[in-house]
Amino acid sequence: MTRYIFITGGVVSSLGKGLASAALGALLQGRGFKVRLRKLDPYLNVDPGTMSPYQHGEVYVTDDGAETDLDLGHYERFTGVASRKSDNITTGRIYSDVIAKERRGDYLGATVQVIPHVTNAIKDFILSDITDEDFCLCEIGGTVGDIESLPFLEAIRQLRNELGRERVMFIHLTLLPYIPTAGELKTKPTQHSVKELLSVGIQPDMLMCRSDRDIPEGERKKIALFCNVGYGAVIPALDVDTIYQVPISYHEQGLDAQVCKHFGIEGAAPNLSRWQTIVERVRQPEGEVVIAVVGKYTSLLDSYKSLAEALHHGGIANNVRVRLNWIDSEIFEREDAVHHLEPCHGILVPGGFGERGAGGKIEAVRFARERLVPYFGICFGMQMAVVEAARNLAGLKGANSTEFGPCENPVVGLMTEWLRGNMLEKRRAGGDMGGTLRLGAYDCQLRPESRARELYGDEVISERHRHRYEVNLDYKGILEKQGMVFSGMSPDGVLPEIVEFPHHPWFIGVQFHPELKSKPFAPHPLFTGFIAAAVRQSRLV
Repeated sequence: MTRYIFITGGVVSSLGKGLASAALGALLQGRGFKVRLRKLDPYLNVDPGTMSPYQHGEVYVTDDGAETDLDLGHYERFTGVASRKSDNITTGRIYSDVIAKERRGDYLGATVQVIPHVTNAIKDFILSDITDEDFCLCEIGGTVGDIESLPFLEAIRQLRNELGRERVMFIHLTLLPYIPTAGELKTKPTQHSVKELLSVGIQPDMLMCRSDRDIPEGERKKIALFCNVGYGAVIPALDVDTIYQVPISYHEQGLDAQVCKHFGIEGAAPNLSRWQTIVERVRQPEGEVVIAVVGKYTSLLDSYKSLAEALHHGGIANNVRVRLNWIDSEIFEREDAVHHLEPCHGILVPGGFGERGAGGKIEAVRFARERLVPYFGICFGMQMAVVEAARNLAGLKGANSTEFGPCENPVVGLMTEWLRGNMLEKRRAGGDMGGTLRLGAYDCQLRPESRARELYGDEVISERHRHRYEVNLDYKGILEKQGMVFSGMSPDGVLPEIVEFPHHPWFIGVQFHPELKSKPFAPHPLFTGFIAAAVRQSRLV
């Protein structure tokens, strides 16, 4: 019997519902329960795939090719449970499905309404694709009081009545602001947020109260009294110095114990040693390395959320602190790269779309290759490494990507057909933007005696992709003559997946996104190797 926990947020946005859900999932998992985590987003986009990173942050990609909210990355990093397409839904997809059914006549001429048709579609999503999970944690995006989230709140209210209290729990995350002039935490915003929930028929079973300081007993009792919950169900959610401390802190505040109490079940006390070891390494590293991340969305760091975490995971594996120097690649089109990159022990160029900033990324690649600084290119970063080698090593005039327009030597171009297993996938150059990329997990064959093979320790690997353009295989021979090794290829030998320079201290470009599979307790081998190379570089500087 699967139990459902719904996590809502109030007062302000960006309170950390995703982290709270992920940490609770990890704690329940530690008690021996099988968990599943889901995100319900209230925006009208079908998925975040066509949204600007400045609007939405990172697009997280699952193995089965779904473009999803970045919170699913938190879920995977904290629990190790692989997310699927069925773990993220938006208002746009719900309405799209409802309208498609209406056009087919599935509603038999009925007037299609938010209640019951839209709410039924939401409930069907929540209950679908569940097997033997003990808990399904569903985070409701947005802030209580927003008009967009009302259908989702109505749907979970109905589910509480249909499944019963013994199978449903409501957790509400709020903010307790501190007013310096008054010298106290204010509980009124939390009271009003709970009142908003009550107005749509939802009584929270637990409150998680975000605060930058300890919450006095008097304030906790006041919240419990005015919000109609038990004192033990008011859980302080205090700020911590590392997100990997969150499961430990929530356990100390009794979060998982209160959840078990609500459902009338018991489980073994979670073993938190894994998280304690991670936190200890984060807080007491044996050294520090500086990594330059040369990208185009550096003004909003949520655009590279999984990437930043994967780099820190590489630091955990090497017991060093990783300090990230975020650099807008456009600056290298106006200034010398040396000034910005010389103090760094490693250079990483991440994924991206479009021509803006591409010239600066190529300059960063050139600096890393010529100065023998460890280089890691991901997706677009691999493509720019190939363009740089074609221009400056092979001397190919006009070498570029056709993403930026027609060019004399298209070393990177649009692929319209490729194999996924035994299935042929096709795309059109003029097709819709959404869902037309090479998405999800694909196998990659590694070349014997390559650095990639050494790092992975396997002959065949599986990694997640999100891109529209590919390295042009026609230039493989020319580039190999200049020392660039194509060390990873698709099983059919058509799509280059990994390139490297064997005689460079550490120079690897990958077409996929390895950051999406890295976890603090299982750092990705490429990030572990890259940070290890940066540690060696730091001893030379």
